[in-house]
Amino acid sequence: MQIILLDKVINLGNLGDVIKVKDGYARNFLIPFGRARRATAAAIKEFEVKRADLEKAAAIKLAECQAQGEKLTGTVVKMTQKAGVDGRLFGSVTNADIAAEVTKLGFAVIKSQIRLPNAIKTTGEHPVHVALHTDVVVDILVTVYGETA
Repeated sequence: MQIILLDKVINLGNLGDVIKVKDGYARNFLIPFGRARRATAAAIKEFEVKRADLEKAAAIKLAECQAQGEKLTGTVVKMTQKAGVDGRLFGSVTNADIAAEVTKLGFAVIKSQIRLPNAIKTTGEHPVHVALHTDVVVDILVTVYGETA
């Protein structure tokens, strides 16, 4: 299916690119989430009219994410989890746990923006990536303290 991208999509293209993707990917993900439209002649003309507004909105969104990223860079998030004597956690620290703690610090972050390189299953300091935008990825430090039962 031929589509027009309305937003930058990782590993696919940038705003305004006309590309061919599998029908299911377009119908089930890109079009419902507002990231693409079918590439008909009318849609291409309509897109060219709206292109400047979409680019301006994308630039504003990127600037907001960069500003938030500058504030968030280097933030240390402290968490307490139940752990054994050897420092291993009972369970693990999830993306949702980290997102909740970062939100308590005053940043608007959702769990899908948290990128964990490895599962956090021990106490100590762990570097975590936060993808605020496709072009803005910042690093924070999650410090997990053990709480004995």
